[in-house]
Amino acid sequence: RCMVPPVPLTRYPPPARMIDDLSTGLPGREARTVADAWAAWRDGDCTQRLWDGDASLWTGGDEARWLGWLAAPREQQEQLPSYLALAEGARAEDLSHALLLGMGGSSLCCEVLAETFGSAEGRPELVVVDSTVPAQVRAVEERIDPAHTLCIVSSKSGGTVETDVLRRHFFSHIGDPRRFIAITDPGSALEQRARQEGWRAVAHGHPEIGGRFSALSAFGLVPAALIGIDAVDLLARARRLAREPEPALALGVAFGALARAGRDKLTLITSPGLSALGAWLEQLLAESTGKNGVGIVPIDGERPMAPAEYGGDRVFAYVRLASAPDPAQDRFARELFAAGQPVLRIDVAEPAELGAEFLRWELATAAAGSVLGIHPFDQPDVEAAKVAARELISRYEQTGSLPQAEPLLREGVFELYADAASTEAFGRLGDLGAILRAHLARLGAGDYLALNAFVERSGAHAAPLAELRDAVAHRSGCATTLGFGPRFLHSTGQLHKGGANRALVLEVTAHDATDLPIPDQRISFGVLKDAQARGDFDVLCARGRRALRLHVASGDVAEGLCALAHAARVALA
Repeated sequence: RCMVPPVPLTRYPPPARMIDDLSTGLPGREARTVADAWAAWRDGDCTQRLWDGDASLWTGGDEARWLGWLAAPREQQEQLPSYLALAEGARAEDLSHALLLGMGGSSLCCEVLAETFGSAEGRPELVVVDSTVPAQVRAVEERIDPAHTLCIVSSKSGGTVETDVLRRHFFSHIGDPRRFIAITDPGSALEQRARQEGWRAVAHGHPEIGGRFSALSAFGLVPAALIGIDAVDLLARARRLAREPEPALALGVAFGALARAGRDKLTLITSPGLSALGAWLEQLLAESTGKNGVGIVPIDGERPMAPAEYGGDRVFAYVRLASAPDPAQDRFARELFAAGQPVLRIDVAEPAELGAEFLRWELATAAAGSVLGIHPFDQPDVEAAKVAARELISRYEQTGSLPQAEPLLREGVFELYADAASTEAFGRLGDLGAILRAHLARLGAGDYLALNAFVERSGAHAAPLAELRDAVAHRSGCATTLGFGPRFLHSTGQLHKGGANRALVLEVTAHDATDLPIPDQRISFGVLKDAQARGDFDVLCARGRRALRLHVASGDVAEGLCALAHAARVALA
């Protein structure tokens, strides 16, 4: 597939100026690393090869068939009238909520839009539902009025298991097919269902645009139009950036080159007005680059530390909202650079530039993938956890229960599980604090803690988990990530299994005080969630990842997480 460059390449800014701009935030050695990488990009005529769809820019595989996102800012203009007409039709119905049922790329860009802009007057509030945790699904159900709610079922393949069970649940709750919209690729099973059941509308995705690169396609633009965001302006700003893409490509070349040099922890600093962008960037970078034993580890939501506490594996990306900068963040960025840390600042004039930012980071990710020598548009290790979960579900359907696993320790409300070798080693330690101390002691230079929690994503749960991250980061100097399941399986889950073996995993699961049935299925939401958590954990252990699963077996989940954070602080003291 040959892509037509948006403007003649001679109009692009001179490469030397681009690298000078980037180098102002880089110490001497890193500046030379990036300059050399950019010279190789320039000498290889890589910008033109990108627009030509030359798969040899990456691995020579099927990359060319996944480059439809390059043309999306231009081609999606033709589809906008139908999106806007759909939004105007919904506007007349006094809707209170629009539920977006999706996972990964189908949901995260919509969450960014909703949290950044909110809804215009007279438009519904957009609520993203991307969880199989019963308490989270029930919380959404209790929040909405079925008679005034529109459901957007968003799945590129049409067969995403989480999206399908959420569709089943909310269809039984809302009942009216005219309150459902499908966003999916042409000919999918989801489209066939929508046509047969008489749904309000079907909007087509583009077969040549992968899920995490789909923000400027129907997957992002239809929900944007429904809540009153100016989708015309989003695309116009993206087209303006496309006319001069090399600053974005230079950014990606820098990230890739620095990762190859050992600075593979891309730590995001985002202005408060753009803070929602971090979760989308996390998925885009982790799932695109975390494979074949390499990868860029995006660090989102980590509390700032003193510059001297950070290791030599960091590079900081400061996404700064110029119209509303945070003085404390400005000061922090200056202190980091003064301490010798690489800091690359991306100035965003105003929130309305979000369409351009989506394209900027897509271009940067594609360029970083080229430097790393990987296929940035596939996700080969995501399927492994799905297969393991399906096997557990099959066992449940045959026997009525999931296979029992023997914990290495029961203490209070907690049960601990590990692989065979760790069970033998940790089993001699005898108590929770000693096992946590031994597990966290396995963090070495260049490692990071992956804290993966299959619990309701709420403030009451996020706070103690953030404290745990903070304690580990201060004690070890290592980077930390926090993911809520199952959404992280479609994001950083690829990196944990396919990237370098640098992740020390602490998986947190919890009992469900009240489960939730799935219509027309033998399994419940709780069983599905448990199978997904255990399947991912089993794959991590099978691949030699250092992983420990802590299960809150009874009592209040928030109290259990607070007790875990306390135990970790004591163990690290």
